[in-house]
Amino acid sequence: MQSKSSSRCEHTNLLFTPSRNAEPARYKRASHVQRVAATTSRGTVNSNLSDDTISESEGSTFPAPLVLPEDELSWDPKYPPQSLRSWTRQELRNKVTPERRTIYFAAPPGIEPGLEFLSKWSQPKTKGTAEHPTMKDVLNYLKAFYHGLPVKMLPSPNLCFTSDVDKIDVDAAPPKKGRGKKAAVAEKRQTLWLNTQKPTGCIGIRTRPTPKGDFSHQLNLNDLLDAAIEILPDDAYALLMLVEHDIYEDEEDDFACGRAYGGSRVAVVSSARYNPALDENQGIEREHAWPASHCERYLNECCEEVEEEEGSKKKRKKTGKIGKPKVLGEERVSPMRAALQAHASLPSSERNTSASTLYGLWLGRVCRTASHELGHCFGIDHCVYYACSMQGTASIIEDARQPPYLCPVDLAKVLQATGADCSERYKAILSFCEKNKEAHLFAAFGAWIRTRFEETEKAPKIQEKAEVEIIEID
Repeated sequence: MQSKSSSRCEHTNLLFTPSRNAEPARYKRASHVQRVAATTSRGTVNSNLSDDTISESEGSTFPAPLVLPEDELSWDPKYPPQSLRSWTRQELRNKVTPERRTIYFAAPPGIEPGLEFLSKWSQPKTKGTAEHPTMKDVLNYLKAFYHGLPVKMLPSPNLCFTSDVDKIDVDAAPPKKGRGKKAAVAEKRQTLWLNTQKPTGCIGIRTRPTPKGDFSHQLNLNDLLDAAIEILPDDAYALLMLVEHDIYEDEEDDFACGRAYGGSRVAVVSSARYNPALDENQGIEREHAWPASHCERYLNECCEEVEEEEGSKKKRKKTGKIGKPKVLGEERVSPMRAALQAHASLPSSERNTSASTLYGLWLGRVCRTASHELGHCFGIDHCVYYACSMQGTASIIEDARQPPYLCPVDLAKVLQATGADCSERYKAILSFCEKNKEAHLFAAFGAWIRTRFEETEKAPKIQEKAEVEIIEID
């Protein structure tokens, strides 16, 4: 969805509660007391805490989920919450051990000579170019996000598609009447062989042509996850594989962006759909990506569109805010407002098509999804308490509206799993954001962290050099 306004939105008011769509969607947010209890190991809070004690700072640092029409929580408003206590009590949760504590990052598979057509498969049909995020940048973000654990590139030799390509012969015979179209499509499908560089050899990756899609072909996500399991090192806590091709999970899917087999400690993320060249086709709103996704005007427009389509004549209710609505520039600047100021201070990502802007858009999207999928490897479920990096998403449009930070509940889980100090973790992420401050997401995330430090009176002196190890990749 593109902004309705011909001029840039000022994002004057931010909404920190769910949108007005939450009520008809039947989403009921946990109370303040329940949210605080969810961050504790016992699942309890001090008896004198009540919902009346909620402050503006809580909401303007960690807002509620948006719950817009077509969002994940609109489809499944009663999705069960996962508190810190329920996370720690999972019987099958993988625990970090001295022998198994490294997170590995696998670069997209290489392509052997003779398979040059595979490179074309990863290029969208839409015109437009942007530089693909480097493995170095994605890795360094994950190193900061999961500060406390070693995060490394998967050692060489790398995965590689081999020249051994066979056609599936399920429907090799001439198609019969009444099933010709289906059989013809099946005949065009290919199985690519991915060399895992392991004794087991190659793993078949199913593909399918998508003549009406944004890419000519897609790779099967489940097969890629099987390959990730095959290459998981003995000392790995988890492994994330990045692929540049468009992927699908089931026949009914148009596409997928990623998936984790949490119990198997592997995840696969595709960068294909995050290419800014596809934004117009996919209806991705750049101007109101996080943190501007909490713009009250924008949220009301999203709800109005659906209400108008459904012919809604219901009297509009005022959506509650935490505290009196404030405009930017007033005395108190909360983390969310600081993030918005940083977002708005950069040239509009709707109009500015510079190489650095497009690169930043693509990098931010890949990093957020990669950190999310790895979170599932830690046994962290989708978040329903707050707008959070671990929220579920029903579409790539919703994906752009979600924040990069972890809410208090999921942050407690990550800190317990990694053994990291909260302040040191934030400093590591802030260092990364400072190095990538031309990107809207990272400029906003950095401002959010700095203001959070100030509000909690823990503002550290940020060194020019990162306190987390930053590695170089050729």
